[in-house]
Amino acid sequence: MVAATAVVDQPTADSYLESVERSPSDELNCIEFFAGIGLTHLGLSVHGWKCVYANDIEPKKRRMYEDRFGKADYYHVEDVWKTDRILARIPSRRVDLATASFPCVDLSLAGNLKGLSGSESSAFYGFIKVMKKLRQEGRAPRAVLIENVIGFLSAHDGKHFRAALQQLADLGYFVDAFVVDAKHFTPQSRPRVFIVGFEDRLMPAKRYQYYLFEGDTLDTFRENPEPLESALRPRRLLEKLSASKLRTGWIPLSLPHLPGEQRSLHKSIDTDDSQEWWQEWRVKKHLAEMHPAHLSRVTELKKGKELSVGTIYRRVRHGKSRSEIRTDGLAGCLRTPRGGSSKQIVFTAGKGKIQMRWMTPREYARLQGCPDFPIKVERNEALWGFGDAVCVPVISWIAENVLSQIFPATIRQLQQAACD
Repeated sequence: MVAATAVVDQPTADSYLESVERSPSDELNCIEFFAGIGLTHLGLSVHGWKCVYANDIEPKKRRMYEDRFGKADYYHVEDVWKTDRILARIPSRRVDLATASFPCVDLSLAGNLKGLSGSESSAFYGFIKVMKKLRQEGRAPRAVLIENVIGFLSAHDGKHFRAALQQLADLGYFVDAFVVDAKHFTPQSRPRVFIVGFEDRLMPAKRYQYYLFEGDTLDTFRENPEPLESALRPRRLLEKLSASKLRTGWIPLSLPHLPGEQRSLHKSIDTDDSQEWWQEWRVKKHLAEMHPAHLSRVTELKKGKELSVGTIYRRVRHGKSRSEIRTDGLAGCLRTPRGGSSKQIVFTAGKGKIQMRWMTPREYARLQGCPDFPIKVERNEALWGFGDAVCVPVISWIAENVLSQIFPATIRQLQQAACD
């Protein structure tokens, strides 16, 4: 890949602020859809963002949200399709960012792959309807951040991903998209697709005479996006971005390398005797359901002088229930506890012994990058809250490295104020 060049002719902080209409507060503010227990809010707040409206249809998630953030009158429990009710609760002043981690059930490889036409993932269009109304009222967010599972790219050969890009472009947003896996921040394999959209006057490409690579313009990348290929922008993502016919356009932002993978699962899992380890008969049952290669691996680990930590998912393979292990230092992607196959199992092996149990809510919190999140609800409610959420340090990375390109001067001011 050709080396990136430095950004030139960057405006001063004062000139940038003069060109962007600000809210009465100096804070960057956001509205959060499908807010869940507030992990997007948590990741953004580290970088000076304030949530002024949050929406979710599930009242139990608000309970966990308020356990973390305190009384939140701005948290609106409502169906996203109830447009007028939602508009009445969103602050009248124009906000900077809207986020939406809409339901993944119809996009997930573990789901039904019906895409945005499915009964749950179609809630994306409820969000779009709200954005259209805000645009008509002259108070549309200056930028949007959309998040969903990696199946968003593959469902129906990316048809629904391209549809989402089109919807945002029709709202007047220029767009970029990338993939971030939580394994670069916590020991959990959790690849997610993010789409960021921003208004013309916030566009770095226009404001900074922006060139990503020496001698290449943005049109060059639309014709041949290959130089942008990376873990953040895999080939299939680039193909769909460059082929999308958008009313606005695709603007590739400058994305730094991700941190190294955090293959340290043992640090997030409790191995002491006080845990609710299963009885021997249940352990033997799961061992019996393993593929011979997996059983051989566990048997070898049992002989070790040190304790090894891994995870198990139960899956149906060729009509049979299988217990599939993972021992690469990462947990599988956390899910909501819809059934036994959706809940992750922890196992330890070594010193002549094998132990198994369900992963705990506290361990879910650690793997989602919020180890100290208050857990005051019952087990399954907590697992649902964490399993249906984003990884906090991923959102913080996006705030620092992506949103900072769209709101650079304001973010620098907030960070300086925090230091002072």
